[in-house]
Amino acid sequence: MTYSVYQHWDPLRVCVVGRSYPPEFYSWIKISHVQKLFERIATETEEDYQNIIKKLESFGVTVLRPDLPIESLIGGRYLPAPMTPRDYMIMIGETFYKGYMLDFDKFYRDVKDESWPECGSIEELATLPTHIQNECYEIHHLNQYKNFYSVYDRIFDHIAQQGNAVKKNHISAAPGAYITRLGQDLYFGTETYNQDQIKYREQINAEFTTTRNHIVNTGGHSDSTYCPVAPGLIISLRDIPTYADTFPGWEVVYLPDQSWDKVQPFLKLKQKNQGKWWIPGFEHDQDVIDTVEQWLGHWTGYVEETVFDVNMLIIDPKNVIVFSYNKQVFDALERYGITPHVVPFRHRYFWDGGIHCVTSDLYREGVMQDYFPERTNVQQNT
Repeated sequence: MTYSVYQHWDPLRVCVVGRSYPPEFYSWIKISHVQKLFERIATETEEDYQNIIKKLESFGVTVLRPDLPIESLIGGRYLPAPMTPRDYMIMIGETFYKGYMLDFDKFYRDVKDESWPECGSIEELATLPTHIQNECYEIHHLNQYKNFYSVYDRIFDHIAQQGNAVKKNHISAAPGAYITRLGQDLYFGTETYNQDQIKYREQINAEFTTTRNHIVNTGGHSDSTYCPVAPGLIISLRDIPTYADTFPGWEVVYLPDQSWDKVQPFLKLKQKNQGKWWIPGFEHDQDVIDTVEQWLGHWTGYVEETVFDVNMLIIDPKNVIVFSYNKQVFDALERYGITPHVVPFRHRYFWDGGIHCVTSDLYREGVMQDYFPERTNVQQNT
């Protein structure tokens, strides 16, 4: 059976759910109370993953999960677990775009000596002089990187076995987080507000030749900015001027000062220490410890009680998984006959992964629809 996704509100049947490192992974942290902080985050994160899985399976959804890397300490630091599959893959129609893989071209450019010849693939590397191969594998950890980036391979192989075309993603850094699929119309978010949209549109239109393609200037992940929940209804953090053109006549429920805006003090603290907790010995840096302790001591409960995230996962036209309660949103959903299911992901802002981010829909029942038949041109310029 070939998988497909044409509209992201069609009945969900097959879905990927991410995976985090287990508590025992953090045994490398040598200070006991710091190790326990991360063990708690790991335990609660997997509990929340399991609650998402339980909810999905109650609707008859088949859940697939990535593997954990055999080795994650590479080049003196630990690399993150495959928590957010949405950032690395997307099914558009019957074509699957994958992005979580070793970028050999970049790897080779980064390590290449001036005396080395050009090389475009691992297969070609095998034909180069032995000293070059040895340096790539033994000094620059090529084999470890290959193994690390294989955690989704079992899922990618499964998709190919269904008969789907599988292509490498060249559209954006995180395809599933930037692209909204609404039948005949595809909506592409921007990575920054000042992104070169002319070049971006040319790239999009060259790949997607049979759909009407639109750019929405989100300045970051689309799924953290807005969510079309049903035909006629959008939940949005900000008033994006192009909604009138891209979704004419649709109701837009605005949620100013929600999501990222409400956790700015923590995000500033986190940005100062971003990534340091993947480096052995970080537990001796009090600033990093303060970041983690403040997250667990204050922000986790605050987020659960007061923050609403538009990063939602639609199960089918009548059911959607949400991060938390918001009266304005719940009232809007009720008007459209949609039931919200609250499934917290407590460490969403610690991991940068909401309900939509930590999942990726591979198969939804349905065929392509056209919600804007008045649009006659295939490649839209809005």
